[in-house]
Amino acid sequence: MSISFLVIVVSDNVFQGLKKDISGEFAVETLKDNGYVVVDKVVVPNNPREIIRVIRERRGDVLLFIGGTGPGPRDITVDTVESIAWRKLPGFGELFRRLSFEEIGYRGIISRAELFILYDGRIAVVLPGSTGAVKLGLKILLETIPHIYEEVWRFEGPHKT
Repeated sequence: MSISFLVIVVSDNVFQGLKKDISGEFAVETLKDNGYVVVDKVVVPNNPREIIRVIRERRGDVLLFIGGTGPGPRDITVDTVESIAWRKLPGFGELFRRLSFEEIGYRGIISRAELFILYDGRIAVVLPGSTGAVKLGLKILLETIPHIYEEVWRFEGPHKT
């Protein structure tokens, strides 16, 4: 099974060229090192319209969003993706926050990292923008994505993975 990824960095500062994208590049390299195809990496501002545009116009079996998971007013990635999602798989975010708590303490509970299934069957994962958070999120995702993908596309018959 070949699962492709689109990496979407959501950051005003990176979009405006004020900051270098480290987390997105880390994600691309990690995914490629694990044998996945990365169809592209794009950077968009913290703007719901731009996030929805990238979901509609770009391809990839898994849309990996990086940034916009905090409690601040500009952190709108989770809200935007959730507003057009078919389903949320809450275990991803729950495990992410538990493991974050173990790594960084109480600040770990502030993250709103989540995993969604879109109406077209694609998987959307939203991770915080820090490289440490992307590393942790990818650790969880790489262990589960083959099974999630297979389940999303299994209409009948037994489990394969």
